[in-house]
Amino acid sequence: MGTSDTSHKSSPPRESTALNELELPEVVPELPENIMEIVASMHDVVATRLAHPRRFRASQLKALERMLDAHEQDFIDALADDLGKGAVEAKMTEIDMVRAEIDHAQLHLSEWMESKPVKIPLVLHPAAAKIEPQPLGVVLVIGAWNYPLQLILAPLVASISAGNVTVLKPSELAPATSALLGRLVPKFLDHRACAVIQGGASTSKVLLEQHFDHIFYTGGERVGKIVARAAAEHLTPVTLELGGKSPAVVMDGASATVARRLAFGKFMNSGQTCVAPDYVLAVGDAAGNLEKQLAKAITAFYGKNPMASRDYGRIVNKAHFDRLVSYLEHGEVLVGGGYDADTLKIEPTVMANVDPGSPLMREEIFGPILPIIEVESFDAAVRFINARPTPLVAYLFSENPRLQSAFGDQVRAGAIVHNAPNLHLAVPGLPFGGVGDSGMGSYHGRHGFERLSQMRSVMGKTTVVDTLKAIYPPYTWAKSKLIDRLM
Repeated sequence: MGTSDTSHKSSPPRESTALNELELPEVVPELPENIMEIVASMHDVVATRLAHPRRFRASQLKALERMLDAHEQDFIDALADDLGKGAVEAKMTEIDMVRAEIDHAQLHLSEWMESKPVKIPLVLHPAAAKIEPQPLGVVLVIGAWNYPLQLILAPLVASISAGNVTVLKPSELAPATSALLGRLVPKFLDHRACAVIQGGASTSKVLLEQHFDHIFYTGGERVGKIVARAAAEHLTPVTLELGGKSPAVVMDGASATVARRLAFGKFMNSGQTCVAPDYVLAVGDAAGNLEKQLAKAITAFYGKNPMASRDYGRIVNKAHFDRLVSYLEHGEVLVGGGYDADTLKIEPTVMANVDPGSPLMREEIFGPILPIIEVESFDAAVRFINARPTPLVAYLFSENPRLQSAFGDQVRAGAIVHNAPNLHLAVPGLPFGGVGDSGMGSYHGRHGFERLSQMRSVMGKTTVVDTLKAIYPPYTWAKSKLIDRLM
């Protein structure tokens, strides 16, 4: 259990705290000397079209599935080493999420790869037009530490499905998972089409200096800007999956079910989830009942001593631990508040009387601390959200269809979800991604396939008969009228 010992506290950073390895001192000093050679070889492979055929893509998806099946326990052990994740949570939120992406891609790959015919104007007949997906080439995927398996392999599924070759950069802040990926990926996937490069910030810097055809980054806003600037040097498109303060609006009469769902979504992975409810806006008299129900839900989930629960993990490192502990002084602790610097664990914590201008409310928390702010009305909650940077997701807890519709119409966010935090990530058919401050581009299922493909236009017309005479100059009055009708 933690105390008020200020030796465990440090001033929080000024920017978004959903950070990945680029923002902290690296712990893997080795810098592969052959990064440039690896990337160059990947471009050579693209020229051979090795990864283009459907059969190759399907074989690589199957190989990835075999890797997860054969080494499930190894991945569970690695995730426990890196983040203290319990076996069930690790399997559910990491391994099974990737499996679901693989299964969905295997089921729909042929359909996604098909060209789609497009109608053309009458004046251009006879002719044919279509859209055909084409691989982009070499894709760089920079993973995050909070879900170090899911957030690097799910983009890999999209890249493989789209026919690309891929360079994976796992997070060195999850060293056990990174090392395991570095050992297993070359054994199961074709090394010509997928490479794992391990290392810290210096490795990422060298990688970003290379030319890629797409860069996929998951992490914080500050480093997202660094990635975007580096990509711009090569005019490389990017997908940025960032974070943000995702709000949860709870209407009057908060029930035990609402509290359980909030607790589940917030305290999973010790709050280190980009779509976790960052704070609660309690409307009307919802706050009082919600606070009591949250206390009950936390005890039901993790027992009277959550830090001893096998289902409750730890904070990734001391820097993040100190940042989170410093937040505890910016409001009234209603539930939890204990912490242990030796184990890097912080109790599931609920806070009230929080100043909206405090660091707790200016920065993404990315930890097991849930502030509750009372607002007088639904409209006040919407104004509160819209006055701040665009979140990755906005949650509304209400059964009222009118309010649900108004929430979707008035709130800008990467996703709008009613009554169930985090679960939209488990639907492969839904695009996952941010907007504005929370990122750009989306993936999962077909959306990932199309994000990492060039949706190329193709059109053909015969020269046997020249049917375009009607639109050639000179333009007489009669021709002008005919073009108007045909177009």
